[in-house]
Parts: sequence; structure tokens; C-alpha cells
Amino acid sequence: MKRREFITLLGGTAAAWPLVARAQQAAMPVVGFLSGSSPADRAHVARAFLQGVRETGYVEGQNVAIEFRWAEDQYDRLPDLAADLVRRQVAVIAVLDTPSAMAAKAATTTIPIVFATGGDPVRDKLVASLNRPGGNVTGVTFVAAELGAKQLGLLHELQPGAVRVGVLIEAKFPLNESFVSHVQAAALSLRKQIEVLEAPTGRDINTAFASLAQKPVDALVVGPGPLFNGRAYSSLRWRPTIGCLRSIPCVRRPKPAA
Repeated sequence: MKRREFITLLGGTAAAWPLVARAQQAAMPVVGFLSGSSPADRAHVARAFLQGVRETGYVEGQNVAIEFRWAEDQYDRLPDLAADLVRRQVAVIAVLDTPSAMAAKAATTTIPIVFATGGDPVRDKLVASLNRPGGNVTGVTFVAAELGAKQLGLLHELQPGAVRVGVLIEAKFPLNESFVSHVQAAALSLRKQIEVLEAPTGRDINTAFASLAQKPVDALVVGPGPLFNGRAYSSLRWRPTIGCLRSIPCVRRPKPAA
């Protein structure tokens, strides 16, 4: 090959390199991750998710791209966030909670959706049945809402003299109605009185506890919801427990302000 022909060929090949790189990047699968919480409150979950992805042979930025979408505890944002992932044509959507799963399912009937929720996916109409989910949605459930009665029963064993029991729930969280219903049903048989406390945001948790001064309770049960696994909840100043129970750690009273 003559020198001039070689240089021409080399120049043409070099010009094609950016096109090849873009084609390879476009072929990289994209995974969507949708959560109703915030990245700060779910940093440990995001790390575990990325670790699980790596264990299957995928490394973010090398052979897979991950698009994270966080609603920052504003559940009304989830439909738009889910629709954005669908527009980006992600290969699969991983969702962290029931509200996110509902939003993702409403956004697409073709993109696979994998959920991890605390509710009943059949009751919430995410899947047709547990053994045959059907459609494009599957995942795991921790049945947190259905554990309300069990939580109250265990609390009764720990502190049988507790008559008035507070139930702290995250306002607007979809599993609240079912959780409170199970607790109230168990309270009837155990002859306990239930006082429901709502905390719309992390800033309201202290306010909910402060209301107990007017309506004192003997023990406390905390319902499911991302709010109670976040920084606002874990950073509260605690007192010793008062015979309270929840599905993750035991609930403690906050210390009074100095």
C-alpha cells in the first residue's frame, strides 16, 4: 500500500472511532431505579443494590448504566419520575417501595419491573398472584402491613400492662390503612386502646411525640414507611424504650430538649 493511501485509510478509520464509541455506549443496557425516598435516606440500599448488580457481572459505567430517580418523600412526583424512565427506554425498573411500584406499573406494561415492598402485592394489584405474578411485574414483599397485629401481640407479651398504645404512621403512605386496620383488630381482642399519630415528614416526628403529652400512651408501635428508616428518624435523641416494638428496630422515646 502506498504511503498516501495508508494515511487516507488511517484518517478515515480515526474519524469513525467516535461513531463506534457512541454505538457501543448506546448498546449499554440501562437500569432504572425508582424510590419514593431520598438518596441520603437510602444510601445503604443504593450501595447494596449496586453490590448486587456487580455480583451478577455488571459494573456501573462499564457494561451497564443506572438511572436513579428519587421522589424525596413526595409521592405525587413518582408518576412523572416513572414516566421519565420509560421515555429513556430503560431495560428494567427496580423499585424500592409500594408507591414506586404502583407508579412504575401505571407507566408501562412492557418494561420489566422488579419490586421490594412491605405490602401485599396481590391486594395492591401489582401482580395477579404470588406464585404466578403474570404481566411485567415481579419482586419480593416483606408483608410489613400485615405484621401490625403480630407487633401488637409481641408488645403485649413484653408489657402486658400497657393499655393505651400509640401507633405512629407516615402520613399518605399507602400501607397505613391496612397496617392500622390489623393493629385495631388485634387491639380489640387484647383490650387495648389505640391512639394513631401521623408524621407527614421527618420534621414532624418530634411534633408527633410531643402530642403524647396531651394523650399519653403506655407503649408505641411504629408502622411501615420509608420515613422511619431515614436520617430524620434515626437522628432523634432517644430515651430508654417504653415497651415499644416495630418491624425493624425497637422504637424509643426522644429525649426532651435541654
